[in-house]
Order: sequence, then C-alpha cells, then structure tokens
Amino acid sequence: MEQIFDSASSVMTVVSFVTFVGILLWTYALKGKRDFDQAARLPFADEENGHG
Repeated sequence: MEQIFDSASSVMTVVSFVTFVGILLWTYALKGKRDFDQAARLPFADEENGHG
C-alpha cells in the first residue's frame, strides 16, 4: 500500500512540473509577448489620444 502512495506522489510531482513548464511556455513563448506589450501600453493610451 505504501508503494502505491509513493508512486502516486511521484506521478503528481511530474504532472505538476509539466503543467508549470507548460504555463511558462504559453505565457512567454507562444502568445504572451504580444498581449503583454499591448497591456503595458494601456496606461498611456489616453495620452496618445490627447486626453489627460
């Protein structure tokens, strides 16, 4: 029975790590750069339109 819990713990550790790496890749490599750059410019959008 103890071996089952050890195996489950190992599997969950690997699954969690793979999920974490997947989130990092999705955020920084795939689409994050463009979206984050656009979001970073939002505070200055009013100044470009002559407001503020």
